[in-house]
Amino acid sequence: MNTDIKEVVRERYEKAALCVKAGGGCCGSAPIAAESCSDPVTANLYDATQASQIPEEALLASLGCGNPTALARLNPGEVVLDLGSGGGIDVLLSARRVGPTGKAYGLDMTDGMLALANENKRTSGLENVEFLKGEIENIPLPDNSVDVIISNCVVNLSADKDLVLREAFRVLKPGGRFAISDVITRGEILPEIRKSVLFWVGCIAGAMEENEYRNKLAAAGFDQIDLEPTRIYHLDDARELLNREGVDVDAVAPEVDGKFMSAFIRAVKPLK
Repeated sequence: MNTDIKEVVRERYEKAALCVKAGGGCCGSAPIAAESCSDPVTANLYDATQASQIPEEALLASLGCGNPTALARLNPGEVVLDLGSGGGIDVLLSARRVGPTGKAYGLDMTDGMLALANENKRTSGLENVEFLKGEIENIPLPDNSVDVIISNCVVNLSADKDLVLREAFRVLKPGGRFAISDVITRGEILPEIRKSVLFWVGCIAGAMEENEYRNKLAAAGFDQIDLEPTRIYHLDDARELLNREGVDVDAVAPEVDGKFMSAFIRAVKPLK
């Protein structure tokens, strides 16, 4: 990951962890009541049943764009890895689904989020959970050791997505599944939008065009590739958030409105 982008991302997620510890959720880098968060990407992703299964702090720390645990097929006894696990919400939900004979790993590069995740692990009482410090471009797990990889709006934050996908392929067992939520685009986006640091940390500037995503997954070795849009973002959905961040909403409208969407992205590592 580009050093400048990496540090901006790290700072944002450290601040988010501090916001949660201070007793609230976070939109961007500012503390805000969770129910007031107007971010169209991160809001309203988990239903009441899922929310009741995890510590409140894990839910408040969620900065994802989807709910991979609701869409991914997880079986008892499987090993799951969450890339960019944050406060641990998807790891804890996965751990319940794979059961005591399975294992759920979370990988994150941010000390504050790892500390929060481990607190949430203790609160949950789950024992089949382990949080690892590291970067998604260099996963600290052996080859062929994971059944399912999940992630929630994190691959976009890497400046080397080819490496991320190759690493994901490496650690998956033959027949293993890649099942993540991420932001994708349809059509071309102006370069100045992609260069904006604000949009990088908002999961937007790093979003790949859907066909490019398919091609990169195939180049990494995956097959059975499928991209399923789950939420399309329109300008009015994000107007309050963008205004709060000082973005000229009308200026970016033609480049943003309806061109970004959350998607559930599936692929499989071939058996041979």
